[in-house]
Amino acid sequence: MKFTETPLADAFVIELEPMTDERGFFARGWCSREFEEHGLAANIVQANVSFNHSAGTLRGMHYQVAPHEESKLVRCTSGALFDVIIDLRADSATFGQWFGVELSAANRQMLYVPHGFAHGYQTLTDGTEAFYQVSEFYAPGAEQGIRYNDARFAIEWPLIVKVISEKDASWPDYSG
Repeated sequence: MKFTETPLADAFVIELEPMTDERGFFARGWCSREFEEHGLAANIVQANVSFNHSAGTLRGMHYQVAPHEESKLVRCTSGALFDVIIDLRADSATFGQWFGVELSAANRQMLYVPHGFAHGYQTLTDGTEAFYQVSEFYAPGAEQGIRYNDARFAIEWPLIVKVISEKDASWPDYSG
């Protein structure tokens, strides 16, 4: 796997390194040793799949508070999405900044989201599926969110938001 640092501290875009032959290719999509070598959380306790019918669907911006903070490894397995993270770690040099990257079934890239970050995405195509592994179990009482259009962060979503849950549309402005 090839780890490329993003502009946000401790977050990485990860590319597969395929070994190809006449059949196609083989690549590792996870290796705890390589994640540990980069100082990243290497304990996966849960894997989630999210399927989205329509382009323009927005999910996020979600995070869990201590002691249930989670790191995520996100990959798009069908279609394409614009994946966004916000650094919410008050002691970070990149606190309050956001980063977005296109993940697609075609580019097979992954985004490593450190704990202390909010995460969300917008689908770019119909029939988009995301697969993500997390380092902490879902804890409903620890779930928090930031509204996708909070002026403090001014995230530049690529499409008009066509589908969003009432919960995600109702998150408050960030006050941290």
